[in-house]
Amino acid sequence: MAKISVIVPAYNVEKYLNKCLESLVNQSYNDIEIIVINDGSTDNSQEIIVEYAQKYPEKIKYFEKQNGGLSDARNFGLKKASGDYICFVDSDDYLDKNLFKDLQEYINLDNDMIKYKMIKVDEKYREIEKIEGPIFEPKSGEEAFNILYGTDIMLQPAWLYLYKRKFLEENNFDFPIGMYHEDFARTVLIMLKAKKIVSTNIYGYYYFQSSDSITRGNDKNKKLKRAMDMLKHYDYMEEKIKDYEISKETKENVKIYYTNNIILKIEELDEKSQKEYINEIKKRKMLKNIKARNMKQLLKKIILNINIKWYLKLR
Repeated sequence: MAKISVIVPAYNVEKYLNKCLESLVNQSYNDIEIIVINDGSTDNSQEIIVEYAQKYPEKIKYFEKQNGGLSDARNFGLKKASGDYICFVDSDDYLDKNLFKDLQEYINLDNDMIKYKMIKVDEKYREIEKIEGPIFEPKSGEEAFNILYGTDIMLQPAWLYLYKRKFLEENNFDFPIGMYHEDFARTVLIMLKAKKIVSTNIYGYYYFQSSDSITRGNDKNKKLKRAMDMLKHYDYMEEKIKDYEISKETKENVKIYYTNNIILKIEELDEKSQKEYINEIKKRKMLKNIKARNMKQLLKKIILNINIKWYLKLR
């Protein structure tokens, strides 16, 4: 049986941490280590983690570090992991107790990445929505991306995949520190390196939606930094992708995917920030990435999510 390392960064999540850790220590899959990183919490998160670590010493490894953000905590956890597979879990979310057991047949097939599905829940842990997406048997990372990028709205989250640890290590995988949208930055790039990816119909990740989730990050400067970080991730991708052994069409699709997500970010910004952000998009000449085959999909998103005048200004 393959061993699974579950990496859980924790920062000021005392209200949600019990639910998360309960779902992990009670997994029906036996060979599991739970790596919990207290990323400089100032609430009672540490006390909760210590209590669980003492109660389940055979399952939980507890580490404490100065606050460095989600990426830094995840990278720290990766260095401590000893499992054959890696799973990331955000500390306000939780897992179905049978998730890993249900994924075992795909683990046994030695896939580099295994994709599962999520369920949104509210503050009382009631189901809000099941997020669907394509299902397929093992494919190359390039094939998988070309299926997922235009059809799966949950392609990005790092926590919707199991990763073979050896695969991550061989490709020097880590998350960018000090930047937002770390999953947007890295998930596609690591996916394209995979030899075998499978996308399953197994629902097992519960994504917690609180009232705080809606209002979190309303600060104008933070919103602009989030948007600008996406542009930095685009720049990083554009440089890295040059050396990828993938088709010209796939490289175009990667740029389309990044561009679509970046343009949709406009709606979250105030008018002054929008102008600054749009100028940065223009500098990169990103509209050239929007091909005719993708225009209908993009325009539909823009009409639904953004006042069309901003698209016209981009032109």
